[in-house]
Amino acid sequence: MSNINFSYIWPMALVVLSNVMYQICAKSVPADMNPFASLTVTYLIGAAFSAVLYYVLGANGSILKEYGKLNWAPFVLGLVIVGLEVGWIYAYKAGWEVSTGFIIQSAVLAAMLLLVGYALYHEALTWNKLVGVAVCLIGLVILSLK
Repeated sequence: MSNINFSYIWPMALVVLSNVMYQICAKSVPADMNPFASLTVTYLIGAAFSAVLYYVLGANGSILKEYGKLNWAPFVLGLVIVGLEVGWIYAYKAGWEVSTGFIIQSAVLAAMLLLVGYALYHEALTWNKLVGVAVCLIGLVILSLK
């Protein structure tokens, strides 16, 4: 553990804290508001914030020049993010609890990403990973016992 440093930890801490706020915000979208109308504001704020951070964090080049480096991924990511956002908003409107909904999606996601990592990125399928996913899936069974 002595090799772990701040540059390794801060991104994961940001993801965790952002995910907590994300779930709070997604659950707090007014029940009578169309999720897609809400997302237009979300993405306008996100685009503006991203542009500001591009310059604040010391980018010396042109953002338009950066756009010249685009491939398919940012375009598909935009579509996928809409699905992710609206999926959570509709899940909460349908009555999912923040605690169990996130645990269920995380366990299923962990199992799916294990396969994606193996198939697309040639990541090792180790016993630790397989047992970890099995524990997650057992957790789903435990959660379903009410």
